[in-house]
Amino acid sequence: MRPAHAIHAPAGTWAIETELAHQNTWALSRGARDYLDSLDGRRALGPVEVAEILALPGENYVFDMELATLDLTLHYKFTDRWGGYLVMSGVNYSGGFLDSSIEGFHDAFGFDNNGRPAVRRNDVNLIADLRNADIAVFNAPTSGGLLDPTVGIRYSSPTQVKGWNFVIEAAAKVAVQGKEEFLSTGRTDYGVQATLQRFGDHHAWYVGASAVYYDGRSSITPTDPQVVPTLVLGWERHLGSRTHLVLQAYVSDSVYTRDDTDLDELLGLKYQLSLGIYRRIGRGVLSFAITENLQNFNNTPDVGMQLGFAYSPALGYGPE
Repeated sequence: MRPAHAIHAPAGTWAIETELAHQNTWALSRGARDYLDSLDGRRALGPVEVAEILALPGENYVFDMELATLDLTLHYKFTDRWGGYLVMSGVNYSGGFLDSSIEGFHDAFGFDNNGRPAVRRNDVNLIADLRNADIAVFNAPTSGGLLDPTVGIRYSSPTQVKGWNFVIEAAAKVAVQGKEEFLSTGRTDYGVQATLQRFGDHHAWYVGASAVYYDGRSSITPTDPQVVPTLVLGWERHLGSRTHLVLQAYVSDSVYTRDDTDLDELLGLKYQLSLGIYRRIGRGVLSFAITENLQNFNNTPDVGMQLGFAYSPALGYGPE
C-alpha cells in the first residue's frame, strides 16, 4: 500500500503519475559478514565461497543486487469522495552501479562497510540457507519484465475529525500471469489502508496504517500466507508556495517467522526513512526522494532513490 496523497479533486478529475525508483540491497548474516571481513582483496564470489558460507555454523545468507522499477499510475475520481487507481509496473534486476558511491559515503562518515570490500562491485550475489533450501545465484535471475498490476479504490472523508482528514482504501495486486520468479508469485495479494492527515499553515502531518495479505507460498523463498502490517509516519514542510519538503518513516513486520528461519536479522522489524522534495510546475508535480534503512540493516535495501512526475487538472484546485 502506498501513502495516500492529500490533493482534493472534484468528480471526473483524472491524474497520471510516473515514478522511476532504483534501490541497492546489501544484506547478510553476521556469520557471512565475519567470513567476508576475514578475506583479503576483492573477488567474484563462486562455488568455493558459497560452500564456505553455507558451511558456517547456523544459517547464513548474502543478498547483493540492485533493482529498478518504473510505475505508471492512473487515477480517476468517480465522485467527490470516491476514486480509483490502476498501477502498472516494470522491473529490472542487475548488479547496478551504486556500490562504489555507497562505500565512499560509508568511508567518508566512518560507517562500517559490512563486508562489502571483499566482493567485486556491481555483481549479483544471492546466497541463502533458509533452512537448507541452499540458494546460490551469481547473475541476475532475470533481466526483468512486467509485474502484476495493482487496482485500488479510495474514499476521502467529507468532514474533519478533530482537525484530521481521513482516507480509507483497498487494493489488490492481481495475478494476471503465471508464477515467474522475481516477477510474480502467480497469486493475488490484497491490502487495506487508513490514513489520517492534518494541515497547518506551513506544516502537514500524516499517519498511515495498512495490512496486506501476502501469499508467499510460491516465491523463491517460500513463506506461509500471512497478513503483513505497516505503519507510515510523515511530516511535510512548505519551503515556498510551490516547493515542499517531506520526511517519512516506515515500519513493517518481516514476512519470515521462526518456522522459516532462526536468523534474527531476517525476523526483525523493517525500518526505513525517506527524505524527499517536490515542486509544483503548472498542473504537474516533480518529485525526488532518497530512502535509507535504519537500525536493522540486514533485512531491507541499503539505499533507494526515486524520481517522479505527476500531472492532473486537479492541481489547479485548492491551496498550494
